[in-house]
Amino acid sequence: MNETEFQLSLTEFSFERHFDERVAIEWMQENWSKSFVFCGLYAAFVFGGQRFMRERPKLELRKLLVLWSLSLAIFSIIGAVRTGSYMFHVLRTSGFKQSVCDQSFYNGPVSKFWACAFVMSKAPELGDTVFIVLRKQRLIFLHWYHHITVLLYSWYSYKDQVAGGGWFMTMNFTVHALMYSYYAARAAGLRVPRPCAMVITATQIAQMAMGLAVSALVYSWMQDGNCPSYIDNIVWASLMYLSYLLLFSSFFYESYLKRSKSKVSKTD
Repeated sequence: MNETEFQLSLTEFSFERHFDERVAIEWMQENWSKSFVFCGLYAAFVFGGQRFMRERPKLELRKLLVLWSLSLAIFSIIGAVRTGSYMFHVLRTSGFKQSVCDQSFYNGPVSKFWACAFVMSKAPELGDTVFIVLRKQRLIFLHWYHHITVLLYSWYSYKDQVAGGGWFMTMNFTVHALMYSYYAARAAGLRVPRPCAMVITATQIAQMAMGLAVSALVYSWMQDGNCPSYIDNIVWASLMYLSYLLLFSSFFYESYLKRSKSKVSKTD
Protein backbone atom coordinates (compact mmCIF):
# COMPACT_ATOMS: atom_id res chain seq x y z
CA MET A 1 0.00 0.00 0.00
CA ASN A 2 1.55 3.33 -1.06
CA GLU A 3 1.22 6.56 0.95
CA THR A 4 -1.73 7.90 -1.04
CA GLU A 5 -3.68 4.66 -0.75
CA PHE A 6 -2.94 4.51 2.97
CA GLN A 7 -4.17 8.06 3.59
CA LEU A 8 -7.35 7.28 1.65
CA SER A 9 -7.96 4.24 3.86
CA LEU A 10 -8.00 6.57 6.89
CA THR A 11 -10.35 9.08 5.30
CA GLU A 12 -13.52 9.22 7.38
CA PHE A 13 -16.93 8.68 5.89
CA SER A 14 -19.58 11.19 6.91
CA PHE A 15 -21.29 8.79 9.36
CA GLU A 16 -17.94 8.01 10.98
CA ARG A 17 -16.99 11.68 11.29
CA HIS A 18 -20.29 12.70 12.87
CA PHE A 19 -20.46 9.79 15.30
CA ASP A 20 -20.23 11.07 18.89
CA GLU A 21 -18.39 8.41 20.83
CA ARG A 22 -18.77 10.36 24.08
CA VAL A 23 -22.53 9.80 24.04
CA ALA A 24 -22.01 6.11 23.27
CA ILE A 25 -19.48 5.64 26.07
CA GLU A 26 -21.67 7.50 28.58
CA TRP A 27 -24.63 5.35 27.58
CA MET A 28 -22.58 2.21 28.05
CA GLN A 29 -21.31 3.33 31.44
CA GLU A 30 -24.92 3.74 32.57
CA ASN A 31 -26.38 0.70 30.83
CA TRP A 32 -23.68 -1.95 30.39
CA SER A 33 -25.30 -4.15 33.05
CA LYS A 34 -28.26 -4.62 30.68
CA SER A 35 -26.03 -7.14 28.92
CA PHE A 36 -26.97 -9.52 31.76
CA VAL A 37 -30.63 -9.14 30.77
CA PHE A 38 -29.82 -10.00 27.15
CA CYS A 39 -27.80 -13.02 28.28
CA GLY A 40 -30.54 -14.18 30.65
CA LEU A 41 -33.17 -14.03 27.91
CA TYR A 42 -30.75 -15.73 25.55
CA ALA A 43 -30.07 -18.59 27.98
CA ALA A 44 -33.82 -19.04 28.51
CA PHE A 45 -34.30 -19.28 24.76
CA VAL A 46 -31.40 -21.74 24.33
CA PHE A 47 -32.84 -24.28 26.76
CA GLY A 48 -36.52 -23.42 26.46
CA GLY A 49 -36.33 -23.29 22.67
CA GLN A 50 -34.73 -26.71 22.43
CA ARG A 51 -37.42 -28.17 24.68
CA PHE A 52 -40.14 -26.44 22.62
CA MET A 53 -38.76 -27.83 19.35
CA ARG A 54 -38.20 -31.35 20.65
CA GLU A 55 -41.55 -32.72 19.40
CA ARG A 56 -41.90 -30.33 16.47
CA PRO A 57 -40.55 -30.57 12.92
CA LYS A 58 -37.47 -28.52 12.17
CA LEU A 59 -37.76 -25.32 10.16
CA GLU A 60 -35.59 -24.89 7.06
CA LEU A 61 -35.16 -21.08 7.09
CA ARG A 62 -32.39 -21.45 4.50
CA LYS A 63 -33.03 -18.21 2.60
CA LEU A 64 -33.32 -16.23 5.82
CA LEU A 65 -30.12 -17.84 7.09
CA VAL A 66 -28.28 -16.83 3.90
CA LEU A 67 -29.37 -13.21 4.33
CA TRP A 68 -28.49 -13.24 8.04
CA SER A 69 -25.02 -14.70 7.54
CA LEU A 70 -24.30 -12.55 4.51
CA SER A 71 -25.30 -9.39 6.38
CA LEU A 72 -22.98 -10.23 9.28
CA ALA A 73 -20.22 -11.18 6.83
CA ILE A 74 -20.42 -7.80 5.07
CA PHE A 75 -20.56 -5.96 8.41
CA SER A 76 -17.52 -7.88 9.67
CA ILE A 77 -15.53 -7.38 6.47
CA ILE A 78 -16.07 -3.62 6.55
CA GLY A 79 -15.30 -3.54 10.28
CA ALA A 80 -12.09 -5.53 9.74
CA VAL A 81 -10.96 -3.17 6.97
CA ARG A 82 -11.72 -0.02 8.97
CA THR A 83 -10.26 -1.11 12.31
CA GLY A 84 -7.43 -2.91 10.52
CA SER A 85 -6.42 0.25 8.64
CA TYR A 86 -6.37 2.20 11.89
CA MET A 87 -4.41 -0.56 13.64
CA PHE A 88 -1.87 -0.51 10.80
CA HIS A 89 -1.64 3.28 11.16
CA VAL A 90 -0.86 3.02 14.90
CA LEU A 91 1.66 0.21 14.35
CA ARG A 92 3.31 2.15 11.54
CA THR A 93 3.56 5.46 13.39
CA SER A 94 3.88 4.46 17.06
CA GLY A 95 4.93 0.82 17.25
CA PHE A 96 3.54 -2.37 18.74
CA LYS A 97 3.47 -1.29 22.39
CA GLN A 98 1.37 1.75 21.58
CA SER A 99 -0.99 -0.38 19.49
CA VAL A 100 -1.71 -2.42 22.62
CA CYS A 101 -1.92 0.46 25.10
CA ASP A 102 -3.47 3.17 22.91
CA GLN A 103 -7.04 4.15 23.87
CA SER A 104 -7.55 6.07 20.63
CA PHE A 105 -9.40 3.10 19.12
CA TYR A 106 -12.37 4.25 21.19
CA ASN A 107 -12.28 7.86 20.05
CA GLY A 108 -10.00 8.10 17.02
CA PRO A 109 -11.02 8.86 13.44
CA VAL A 110 -12.41 5.87 11.55
CA SER A 111 -12.18 3.50 14.53
CA LYS A 112 -14.50 5.25 17.03
CA PHE A 113 -17.67 4.32 15.15
CA TRP A 114 -16.55 0.74 14.58
CA ALA A 115 -15.52 0.26 18.21
CA CYS A 116 -19.08 1.07 19.28
CA ALA A 117 -20.58 -0.94 16.42
CA PHE A 118 -18.44 -3.89 17.46
CA VAL A 119 -19.67 -4.03 21.05
CA MET A 120 -23.29 -3.32 20.13
CA SER A 121 -23.25 -6.08 17.49
CA LYS A 122 -22.69 -8.71 20.16
CA ALA A 123 -26.37 -8.48 21.13
CA PRO A 124 -27.89 -9.16 17.67
CA GLU A 125 -25.24 -11.84 17.04
CA LEU A 126 -27.09 -13.91 19.63
CA GLY A 127 -29.53 -14.48 16.77
CA ASP A 128 -27.12 -17.09 15.36
CA THR A 129 -28.48 -19.51 17.92
CA VAL A 130 -32.10 -18.94 16.86
CA PHE A 131 -31.36 -20.65 13.55
CA ILE A 132 -29.60 -23.57 15.25
CA VAL A 133 -32.51 -24.15 17.65
CA LEU A 134 -35.32 -23.74 15.09
CA ARG A 135 -33.49 -25.89 12.51
CA LYS A 136 -32.82 -28.49 15.26
CA GLN A 137 -29.10 -28.60 14.65
CA ARG A 138 -26.58 -29.69 17.27
CA LEU A 139 -25.94 -26.87 19.74
CA ILE A 140 -22.60 -27.29 21.49
CA PHE A 141 -21.54 -25.68 24.78
CA LEU A 142 -18.81 -23.67 23.05
CA HIS A 143 -21.37 -21.88 20.88
CA TRP A 144 -23.65 -20.43 23.54
CA TYR A 145 -20.91 -19.98 26.16
CA HIS A 146 -18.89 -17.95 23.66
CA HIS A 147 -21.85 -15.73 22.74
CA ILE A 148 -22.71 -14.96 26.37
CA THR A 149 -19.20 -14.21 27.59
CA VAL A 150 -18.21 -12.09 24.58
CA LEU A 151 -21.29 -9.91 25.03
CA LEU A 152 -20.68 -9.44 28.75
CA TYR A 153 -16.96 -8.72 28.39
CA SER A 154 -17.32 -6.39 25.38
CA TRP A 155 -19.89 -4.16 27.07
CA TYR A 156 -17.99 -4.28 30.37
CA SER A 157 -14.73 -3.20 28.71
CA TYR A 158 -16.06 -0.55 26.33
CA LYS A 159 -17.36 1.58 29.21
CA ASP A 160 -13.81 1.81 30.65
CA GLN A 161 -11.98 2.10 27.29
CA VAL A 162 -9.35 -0.37 28.47
CA ALA A 163 -6.04 -0.98 26.74
CA GLY A 164 -5.89 -3.91 24.35
CA GLY A 165 -9.33 -3.20 22.91
CA GLY A 166 -7.96 -2.29 19.50
CA TRP A 167 -6.40 -5.72 19.09
CA PHE A 168 -9.45 -7.54 20.45
CA MET A 169 -11.80 -5.73 18.05
CA THR A 170 -9.60 -6.01 14.97
CA MET A 171 -8.95 -9.72 15.48
CA ASN A 172 -12.61 -10.50 16.11
CA PHE A 173 -13.82 -8.53 13.09
CA THR A 174 -11.28 -10.35 10.89
CA VAL A 175 -12.18 -13.83 12.14
CA HIS A 176 -15.90 -13.10 11.85
CA ALA A 177 -15.42 -11.86 8.29
CA LEU A 178 -14.10 -15.34 7.40
CA MET A 179 -16.56 -17.23 9.59
CA TYR A 180 -19.78 -15.56 8.44
CA SER A 181 -18.69 -15.69 4.80
CA TYR A 182 -18.26 -19.44 5.26
CA TYR A 183 -21.68 -19.73 6.92
CA ALA A 184 -23.33 -17.74 4.13
CA ALA A 185 -21.74 -19.96 1.47
CA ARG A 186 -22.81 -23.13 3.26
CA ALA A 187 -26.35 -21.85 3.78
CA ALA A 188 -26.54 -21.00 0.08
CA GLY A 189 -25.78 -24.64 -0.73
CA LEU A 190 -22.24 -24.08 -2.00
CA ARG A 191 -19.76 -26.89 -1.49
CA VAL A 192 -16.97 -25.37 0.58
CA PRO A 193 -13.76 -27.46 0.83
CA ARG A 194 -13.23 -28.99 4.26
CA PRO A 195 -9.82 -27.29 4.72
CA CYS A 196 -11.62 -23.92 4.74
CA ALA A 197 -13.42 -24.85 7.96
CA MET A 198 -10.14 -26.05 9.45
CA VAL A 199 -8.43 -22.76 8.57
CA ILE A 200 -11.24 -20.74 10.18
CA THR A 201 -11.03 -22.75 13.41
CA ALA A 202 -7.23 -22.41 13.36
CA THR A 203 -7.54 -18.62 13.05
CA GLN A 204 -9.94 -18.64 16.01
CA ILE A 205 -7.38 -20.56 18.06
CA ALA A 206 -4.69 -18.06 17.01
CA GLN A 207 -7.00 -15.21 18.01
CA MET A 208 -7.43 -16.67 21.49
CA ALA A 209 -3.69 -17.17 21.92
CA MET A 210 -3.07 -13.57 20.84
CA GLY A 211 -5.82 -12.39 23.19
CA LEU A 212 -4.01 -14.05 26.10
CA ALA A 213 -0.71 -12.50 25.00
CA VAL A 214 -2.23 -9.01 24.74
CA SER A 215 -3.81 -9.37 28.19
CA ALA A 216 -0.43 -10.36 29.65
CA LEU A 217 1.27 -7.40 27.97
CA VAL A 218 -1.37 -4.98 29.24
CA TYR A 219 -0.76 -6.27 32.78
CA SER A 220 3.01 -5.93 32.37
CA TRP A 221 2.96 -2.46 30.83
CA MET A 222 0.21 -1.24 33.16
CA GLN A 223 2.80 -1.27 35.94
CA ASP A 224 4.64 1.53 34.09
CA GLY A 225 1.53 3.69 34.24
CA ASN A 226 1.02 4.16 30.51
CA CYS A 227 -1.21 1.22 29.66
CA PRO A 228 -4.63 2.05 31.17
CA SER A 229 -6.63 -0.91 32.42
CA TYR A 230 -7.83 -2.58 35.61
CA ILE A 231 -6.71 -5.77 37.31
CA ASP A 232 -10.23 -7.20 37.37
CA ASN A 233 -10.62 -6.57 33.64
CA ILE A 234 -7.31 -8.29 32.88
CA VAL A 235 -8.27 -11.26 35.05
CA TRP A 236 -11.63 -11.68 33.31
CA ALA A 237 -10.05 -11.25 29.87
CA SER A 238 -7.36 -13.83 30.64
CA LEU A 239 -9.84 -16.38 31.99
CA MET A 240 -12.13 -15.81 29.02
CA TYR A 241 -9.40 -16.18 26.40
CA LEU A 242 -7.86 -19.18 28.16
CA SER A 243 -11.22 -20.96 28.24
CA TYR A 244 -11.75 -20.14 24.55
CA LEU A 245 -8.29 -21.42 23.68
CA LEU A 246 -8.96 -24.74 25.40
CA LEU A 247 -12.48 -25.12 23.98
CA PHE A 248 -11.57 -24.21 20.39
CA SER A 249 -8.49 -26.44 20.51
CA SER A 250 -10.64 -29.31 21.75
CA PHE A 251 -13.20 -28.61 19.02
CA PHE A 252 -10.45 -28.61 16.38
CA TYR A 253 -9.12 -31.95 17.62
CA GLU A 254 -12.54 -33.60 17.86
CA SER A 255 -13.82 -32.24 14.54
CA TYR A 256 -10.78 -32.62 12.30
CA LEU A 257 -7.88 -34.58 13.78
CA LYS A 258 -9.81 -37.31 15.62
CA ARG A 259 -12.20 -37.88 12.72
CA SER A 260 -9.28 -38.09 10.30
CA LYS A 261 -7.64 -40.74 12.49
CA SER A 262 -10.90 -42.70 12.64
CA LYS A 263 -11.21 -42.67 8.85
CA VAL A 264 -7.62 -43.87 8.48
CA SER A 265 -8.26 -46.69 10.97
CA LYS A 266 -11.38 -47.79 9.11
CA THR A 267 -9.49 -47.76 5.82
CA ASP A 268 -6.69 -49.89 7.31
